[in-house]
Amino acid sequence: MTLRSRIGAVVERVMRSFLLTISHWRWLGRLAVRLPFTRPMVSRFVAGQSVAGAVPALERARDAGFRTTVDILGESVTHAEAARAAADGYVAALGTLAEHRLDMNVSLKLSQMGLGLGTAVARENLARVLVAASSHEAFVRIDMEDHTTTDATLELWRGLRPAMAGSGDVGVVLQSALRRTDADLEALIAEGARIRLCKGAYKEPATVAYQDKADVDAAYVRQMERLLLDAPYPAIATHDDRIIDHAIAFAREHGIGPERFEFQMLYGVRRDLQERLRRDGWTVRIYVPSGREWYPYFMRRLAERPANVVFLVTSLWRERRGKGAA
Repeated sequence: MTLRSRIGAVVERVMRSFLLTISHWRWLGRLAVRLPFTRPMVSRFVAGQSVAGAVPALERARDAGFRTTVDILGESVTHAEAARAAADGYVAALGTLAEHRLDMNVSLKLSQMGLGLGTAVARENLARVLVAASSHEAFVRIDMEDHTTTDATLELWRGLRPAMAGSGDVGVVLQSALRRTDADLEALIAEGARIRLCKGAYKEPATVAYQDKADVDAAYVRQMERLLLDAPYPAIATHDDRIIDHAIAFAREHGIGPERFEFQMLYGVRRDLQERLRRDGWTVRIYVPSGREWYPYFMRRLAERPANVVFLVTSLWRERRGKGAA
């Protein structure tokens, strides 16, 4: 590794740590939605203040040939009433998706369902969402949060998955940054789980997670290949061109068609790449967030790739200049 690349890696690591730290500064989020320059940054990543408000974005994605999954932003609730309200929001969202004939596919966090208040609280709220999803034959993805919640998340998935047997399904997410993921992957493949693989967007200690990007990338590729070969309809969630090209080459080499897996990308991120994959015949699902609790999500998206900060500011500046010249 050259001196320049070493310095770049250090700067990226420091920037990522800083962005993850300020993701907890809610006051900064409240300020951002009031400022004329930062407000467009939020709307680029968040489709609406509610699921109903996100419907136009969902319809545009559907009409353009993309699949979608809806996430109602929110996490780490501290009151049982808020957890119940979050579950109510998902039940209502499933009705909205059905009404507009959109993809019956949602993603949720267990801390939003009350995991921090106890497993029983999260179980009750998650079960209510799954019952509603089952009535629509929908798919529910349980997001993975920081490493302290991994065991509880997998336990609840295993305990409640039978509630959807034969009518929809519920899947989980694994993070390649965590050292335990290879073992979790093998167990979940054996159980026939629908797995979404991502790199991980939480600040984790070195004892449980890889700290260097190269190690995370190597784990991701290794786990991705395993999923493509043996898992039922895995979701490859990344915006990394090199990994995506590797996935395509691996799929072609092993006769794995577009119907066997899907790429997943975030709303507003690498739209050029999304379009290219769709044109080439690959299945692309866009993760579409909505809601008012956008700030922690937004900051983690930037932290996943600190270069996104420069890219986003530059893009918005160009867009504003273009509108001024029109």
